[in-house]
Amino acid sequence: MMASERPVRSVYYSSRFKKSLERMPNFVKKAFLEKEGVFMRNAFYPLLRTHQLHGKYKDYWAFTVIGQHRVMFKFLNKECDVGLIDIGTHEIYK
Repeated sequence: MMASERPVRSVYYSSRFKKSLERMPNFVKKAFLEKEGVFMRNAFYPLLRTHQLHGKYKDYWAFTVIGQHRVMFKFLNKECDVGLIDIGTHEIYK
């Protein structure tokens, strides 16, 4: 494993995330399912463009699903358990 790799041990889906995903167009849902597998193998895989958020969301991270659609998440511990908070365009940060 490379130093920049960070496999995710387990994922928890918030009720907000589940509701938001349900409202997404099918192309976003399909893209999420593809990117979720990549994310599980390496949360920092370059294709995901994973980045830490700023300001009031400084404890959160995001990765790109497709186009302007992002998943907001939080690392829950050092073992790399992750909580998915929301999915959507930049509106999710408001």
